[in-house]
Amino acid sequence: MCFAATFVCYIDRVNISVAIIPMAQDLGWDVATQGAVLSSFYIGYLLMQIGGGRLADRFGGKLILGLGVLIWSVFTIITPAAAFMGLSALFLARIGMGLGEAVTFPSVYSLITRWFPTDEKSKAIALNASGIPIGTVFALIVTPLIVLHLGWEWAFYLFGAVGILWYIAWQRLVTTLPQNHPGISSAELAHLENNAPASGTATESPSIRQFLRNKPLWAIIVAHFCNNWTLYVILSWLPKYVNEGLGVSFAAVGLVSMLPHVTSFFCLNIAGSLADRMIRQGMDVTYVRKLMQTVAFGGLAICLFLITTVDNVWAAIGILCLGKVFSAAGVGGHSVNHMDIGPRYAGSLMGITNTAGTIPGIVGVYVSGLILEFTGSWDLVFQVTAGVTLFGMIFYLVFASGEKQFD
Repeated sequence: MCFAATFVCYIDRVNISVAIIPMAQDLGWDVATQGAVLSSFYIGYLLMQIGGGRLADRFGGKLILGLGVLIWSVFTIITPAAAFMGLSALFLARIGMGLGEAVTFPSVYSLITRWFPTDEKSKAIALNASGIPIGTVFALIVTPLIVLHLGWEWAFYLFGAVGILWYIAWQRLVTTLPQNHPGISSAELAHLENNAPASGTATESPSIRQFLRNKPLWAIIVAHFCNNWTLYVILSWLPKYVNEGLGVSFAAVGLVSMLPHVTSFFCLNIAGSLADRMIRQGMDVTYVRKLMQTVAFGGLAICLFLITTVDNVWAAIGILCLGKVFSAAGVGGHSVNHMDIGPRYAGSLMGITNTAGTIPGIVGVYVSGLILEFTGSWDLVFQVTAGVTLFGMIFYLVFASGEKQFD
């Protein structure tokens, strides 16, 4: 169900990156305006990260994630009406949608740290994270079809309705804690009580200031920021790059753009299992986290530089796919590291790092739009992204840790 929530989160987030092409034509937006529309979502997404994490740890991931999906689904449905009212109304709708989606990953982390044993958490996070590429692929394939046959407004109406259906199922199937679930066996419950990183809800959490004094947490914060710079730039601008930079027709944009995301889906789950296996075999957790993150960022940066040397559509997409192969390793690095350093506060820690990870959604997406507006250079967009990635690799290598920092 967490995977399904992440899937819905991303179909609702990504559909506008395709729908914005006909929206801009209908409403007369230039490239800078399109960048502002795309980035406005991340203002709301940024504001609620830390609060969402603390609420999930305190009151339970079921309640907070459920409310989040319900809120963002409503704002998705009203997006077309807001767009026709004007940019101010659209910005407010996108910010409201961001507020709802902000609680997703903090709530998921708060749930997973209570439901999964230590040596299965990378695999669990990988499965949840694979909802990102699958949701993205679904949106990239289905949104153009909806736009072409029903109009761009229906991409928001239909995808928003999916979230309402998910909420109904969520209320019937999920509990915050294993001991509250009516279908759990006594053997499984005992296993989780002995092996899960955290149990129960966090009645009291360290202050944000206490958290931010910790260097290993800063390693995750910086890695999360750098990882999401690439993620959000590609999510927001890949369809336009494929359409205008590589000359692919609008009808085929979704099919071509989906290939890096399909690659990511398979590689995320492989990487998560590999990280857990290394830990079960007795490898030091800190070593495993740093190794996986170095492979992720180092390989991705090389691919981002390489893509600037080609102008053939299949060569460019092939290099992006290879970049996704490497970057998937990060699920066994910084992505799961929160549960190593503070298992009882995984939701709060994810809220903190995802706050930093949201900034690229505002800055990175908008800066990329400005680069395209003033230089028209896709190569410069990829070069800047590669530089950010390399910085993240070095910082994580120096400061990361797999040891518990917060009791």
